[in-house]
Amino acid sequence: MKFQRTPSARPSPDAPERASRALCRHGRLLLATLLTMVSAQACLAQSASPGSAIVLDTIVVEGTSAGVPAFVRERFFATAGCATLLTADDIPQSGNPTLAQALRDAPGVVVQEFFGGNDQPRIQIRGSGLQQNPVERGILVLRDGLPLNRADGSYVVGLANPLQAQSIEVYRGPTAHRLGATVLGGALNFVSPTGNSAPGTQVQISGGSFGQLNLSAQTGFRRDGVDALIQGDFSRRDGYRAYNESQRASVSANVGIALTEAIKTRFFVGYTDLGFDVAGPLTKQGLRTDPKQVHGGPRVVAGVAVDPGPNVLRDRPRRETRQFFIGNRTTAEFGPHLVDLGLGYTYTDDMFRFPISSGVRVTKGGDFTAVARYAYKPDQGAPLPLFETTAQYVIGSARRENYLNQGGTKGALFGESDLDASTLSLYAGANIPIWQSVTLSPAISYAHATRDNADTYAAARRPTNAYNPASPYALLPNGSVPRQDSSYKRSYDGWSPSLGLSWRPNPDQIVFAALSRSFEPPTHDDLLATINGTPNSSPGRPNPGAPMAASAAFSTPALKAQTGTTLEGGWRGRHGDVSWDGVVYYSWIDKELLSLRDATGASLGAVNADKTTHFGVELGIGARLLDRLTGRLAYTYQDFRFDNDPTRGNNRIAGAPRHLINATLQFQATQAWMLQAALRWNPEKTPVDNMNTLYAAPYALVDLRTEYRINDHFTVFGEVSNVFDKTYAASTLIVDQARADQAAFLPGTGRAFYAGLKARF
Repeated sequence: MKFQRTPSARPSPDAPERASRALCRHGRLLLATLLTMVSAQACLAQSASPGSAIVLDTIVVEGTSAGVPAFVRERFFATAGCATLLTADDIPQSGNPTLAQALRDAPGVVVQEFFGGNDQPRIQIRGSGLQQNPVERGILVLRDGLPLNRADGSYVVGLANPLQAQSIEVYRGPTAHRLGATVLGGALNFVSPTGNSAPGTQVQISGGSFGQLNLSAQTGFRRDGVDALIQGDFSRRDGYRAYNESQRASVSANVGIALTEAIKTRFFVGYTDLGFDVAGPLTKQGLRTDPKQVHGGPRVVAGVAVDPGPNVLRDRPRRETRQFFIGNRTTAEFGPHLVDLGLGYTYTDDMFRFPISSGVRVTKGGDFTAVARYAYKPDQGAPLPLFETTAQYVIGSARRENYLNQGGTKGALFGESDLDASTLSLYAGANIPIWQSVTLSPAISYAHATRDNADTYAAARRPTNAYNPASPYALLPNGSVPRQDSSYKRSYDGWSPSLGLSWRPNPDQIVFAALSRSFEPPTHDDLLATINGTPNSSPGRPNPGAPMAASAAFSTPALKAQTGTTLEGGWRGRHGDVSWDGVVYYSWIDKELLSLRDATGASLGAVNADKTTHFGVELGIGARLLDRLTGRLAYTYQDFRFDNDPTRGNNRIAGAPRHLINATLQFQATQAWMLQAALRWNPEKTPVDNMNTLYAAPYALVDLRTEYRINDHFTVFGEVSNVFDKTYAASTLIVDQARADQAAFLPGTGRAFYAGLKARF
């Protein structure tokens, strides 16, 4: 299907665009040169015991890496590229602990404030799932190796809690295939502390600006082959903006039992309850005038509607999600043979009150996961197994109800669906030494996915509601449209082979390259979308601006799976006081899944683009600059484009910042006192729309942080974020064709002060 939603011409490229394309050409030349110089390696990480980390060395010279054992260092260098481990030492203790902060130093991971609530960012890796508002696809999110995603691949980012992880494993691209990922981007695995890894008790309290308050505690023990840990946290925030309150409460526990010397099992259980207001976007002028305000919908001036966007004051968009999680991982080791079995179940109750154009979506359902892995490692001194295979099956069902948004409350029911989904992922890979320093790593994965919807709405017509555009709080007479059946049955199959070599010129360096395929089926949120809404009317309502649009409340497009071919190469190593991790990749993508919105922000449903390309650079550097001064840099370059699209030509795909720089300097003033300065820099404008007519401005932010260890039990910390109180758009809505006066810019938080105390016993 050709991607042709908006029949307008592509704007002529300006000088910066020509410079960007030149950079892209040079980058491709660099990639080609690199690939002719080195051999390829599929990124295969070593599995660990249940509940423990798949540990990879980090790029930091200070802190965690100083204590990494030799076998962990070996595993890091043997795992070629595409993976990063963030431990508790890498994640700063903060009075505002967010996922964005936790992932800031992971190159290739783009995290932007989106809702402005308590840790509800937009996350994307290599552009996967980039265009959803909010992002609910494109990354496999795991907790202790078991997915938090629903069976259709969708997820709620606020359920990923860095406060309850002892480490975060970041897998980019094909490294995630062995974990069951069926996405282009990769996977994030949040590894829980255990009674073995974190015995004793610790308590933390922090807070600061905008009503921020955080409380967390955990306690663990180990005795006679049994260990256990329980932890909980609570956070709330009034918010930077006028309608911006949020809170999250979470509790979890795990118990490990050594059944024999060779067999170990671990049980997990957890519950999360989160809720947050969605303050929504502002126009560019509104952002400059007062970033704390919320948009009041379009205005009518001289009979013409201006400033299109949602009426947040009236519709009061909000999300409330609860998830219960239970799981088990059992590992058995018999000489060179390792068997790992996992079972997991999640029940999710999710209410999302969108603006009137989409209504209120309520989804309740459960998902069951079974995973089995076998690895064969005859050489116990080898860092990676000779052979590895994994099978994962996820199946789930959910009840979805759609209601009208009646002035910020749940109105009449206009849709009912029974959603079923399943995803089977099979993986097999090998690491074959073919020379003293060269390893051949072929791998292949297969995925089969089903997405079924039974439309159970019984009435003959679907109700609609609307407000008077000239008086947006005055209700117009209710209406209705004929019911059109939204049922569908979809199935998707795909193979994802990879092949490569890695070469270690010396024990402290590895160069690699890999050629791989990717496969990503759509989610139910792609396949079942509300349409034909406006900032003042519900889905299905006749729209004077689009008189030829079909009278339907839902769109069920016959989407195809997104597939891609990725060529990547990199160099990772350490020399003296400097360590580095660099990857260059280029992806040719067919049928990329794009979720479109019009100039008002209302949904147009999802489509498959014809062909697109994703080119990127992911670079991390750590160095000891002076005896007490260390530095760290995470740089991500992204150039994602349509490929000779009939309407958009070679435009940039909206929403992807081209350059992102996170740099940190840390000064250890004394053994107990640390000072840190950080820079968050987006140096180039970012397109809001696929037609490349509206852009978010570049920005640079400075953060300061300090930490003082009073004694072995107590540590205090404080920070100032956005020191110079910069007004900026942390992210934007992503639309197809924007208007200059459109409400599309999501303000980042202004200057904020936080402090906290951590106690360990």
